[in-house]
Amino acid sequence: MEKRKISPWLIAFRILFTLGLIWTVFFIFSNSLQIAAESSARSQEAMAWVNDKLAILSLGPLSEHVIRKLAHFAEYCLLGFFAMLCLRVYTRHFVRHISWPLFFCLFIANLDETLQIFVAGRSSRLTDVWIDFSGVLTGLFVALVILLFCRMCGLLMRLEED
Repeated sequence: MEKRKISPWLIAFRILFTLGLIWTVFFIFSNSLQIAAESSARSQEAMAWVNDKLAILSLGPLSEHVIRKLAHFAEYCLLGFFAMLCLRVYTRHFVRHISWPLFFCLFIANLDETLQIFVAGRSSRLTDVWIDFSGVLTGLFVALVILLFCRMCGLLMRLEED
């Protein structure tokens, strides 16, 4: 039986998306391991930057609390996005196996909040897990829409060739 050759593009995407997923997990945990004073200082810097941009649009200002929750959402949205793309490059049946990235990301969110218990001045909140998981769902959905769009474009191209 002849072994199927794996495309160099598939290998490249596997490396790219896997590294993106690992980097995102590392980024999430590195933020969670910051002591409260460092984390608050970074949030205040982000708040000042965002509020400057919102002022241009005559919007805002946003509080540090809102900025922190948006940061939770955004980093987990990126995690969900990369988890879905990783699933796709390792299996053709990505919709059938969508529970894999869901459980992986939920595990990371719970581990993240558990780690914060052991960091000076930080606390763990169930609401943050919900915010994190809603970010995961959003990232997974965006990646899924992109993947399905790419699949439809490929199908249309094959139909035009016939």
